[in-house]
Amino acid sequence: MPEDCAYCPQSARYRTGVEKRTARSARDGARSGTCGEAERSHAFLHGRRLAGPQQKDLEQVAERVRAVKALGLETCATLGLLREGQAEELKAAGLDYYNHNLDTAPEFYGEIITTRTYRDRLDTLARVRRAGIKVCCGGSWAWASRARQRAGLIAGLASLDPQPESVPINDLVQVKGTPLEGAPKLDWSEFVRTVACARITMPRSTVRLSAGRAEMPEAVQALCFLAGANSIFYGDKLLTTGNPEAARDRALLEKLGLRPA
Repeated sequence: MPEDCAYCPQSARYRTGVEKRTARSARDGARSGTCGEAERSHAFLHGRRLAGPQQKDLEQVAERVRAVKALGLETCATLGLLREGQAEELKAAGLDYYNHNLDTAPEFYGEIITTRTYRDRLDTLARVRRAGIKVCCGGSWAWASRARQRAGLIAGLASLDPQPESVPINDLVQVKGTPLEGAPKLDWSEFVRTVACARITMPRSTVRLSAGRAEMPEAVQALCFLAGANSIFYGDKLLTTGNPEAARDRALLEKLGLRPA
């Protein structure tokens, strides 16, 4: 990927050991979706780190969306910036959600990414909305060492009209070779407060615990649920970074007395 996102192990600008892979076929996507269905998931996420999809990419994703929708699952895709007409193609294939994070507060955006702008992000979200696709939009608070940064990201998300149906809350996974390797880690109590702020300011959104859960203690995850999180990303990987094993997540939810909706 040509972008210079400071947290991204898939950027071609950094040496992180991530190898380029070809996209899986629709049949493989449906097979993965079947596994998700067996594990009582409700949605299937297709993610590819792209500056923006080319037509061949879009056709492959549309094929996968149709295959997974046939299983009765909701679908979500994250493909980068969209051009005019591309969101409509995804909608026609049956896409339910499009993930496109704001990443940080607008005034700090250039500290994280310089190859695209905050306005570019908003333009893609507007195209998604016009096409009738639901929005999955959040960011990572783990690199936001200043309270103003964290508050600015929450304010930016809550100011979207309408607010995102899905808000992923990410804890930074520090990958060797990226500029954010070695960044100060946000204290767990501030992370939990961030979840609470997301719940208060976006009361109808699904607040999702996302990246970083593999290293997050069970007690902190439990506090995040008590603070208002009501969903997790479930499965073996989030693009390239690890996620807790399904059995581990099931055990945690059972301890907390939580059941899939």
